[in-house]
Amino acid sequence: MRILTPACAGLALAALAVAAYAQSATVPIAPPPPSDSSPPSIPAPPPLDGEAPPAIPVAPQGGTVLQMRGLDKITGRPTNVTAPIGKPVRFATLTITARFCYSTPPSETPETAAFVQVEDHRPDQPARKIFSGWMYASSPGLNGVEHPLYDVWVLSCNNAPPSAVAAASSAPAPAKVKAPDSSDREGVAALPEGAGQ
Repeated sequence: MRILTPACAGLALAALAVAAYAQSATVPIAPPPPSDSSPPSIPAPPPLDGEAPPAIPVAPQGGTVLQMRGLDKITGRPTNVTAPIGKPVRFATLTITARFCYSTPPSETPETAAFVQVEDHRPDQPARKIFSGWMYASSPGLNGVEHPLYDVWVLSCNNAPPSAVAAASSAPAPAKVKAPDSSDREGVAALPEGAGQ
């Protein structure tokens, strides 16, 4: 008896699936060419076997605001950076421009990806692009910014439409809840002596 490794077993199952599919597939036979006396016929669409046609993939809608974190490597001080899509923002000597960001919906494995461009504007040197590419929140070191003083990475992306972001930012501050004063003891049971000690 021969024991298969998991990799071999997976390949064997894949081969069986392909063979089963090939046996179940039918090749349509082309109709005979029309004679000169008969009108041209339009072929009927192939019958569906109860399967839905393949879905056309929809491009993900990008977010409107990218949340990043910047780190000053000298002081060790982190700073939250909010970058609206398409608008450059400053972090120390860096200019960060978020071009696109996307976060997966809550029903999927959490991931945030963003296409970011970073330029360094030091006072004694001309501006130079130090990063242009994709950053992933789950792997901040995968495509990191190469800079001796600063580091930036992606945290999250707001996927709400621009109108929802504007409404959320202009919402009134939450009302403060006033604690009941000591004279209002209605409906409050007294704790027994020594409780909580």
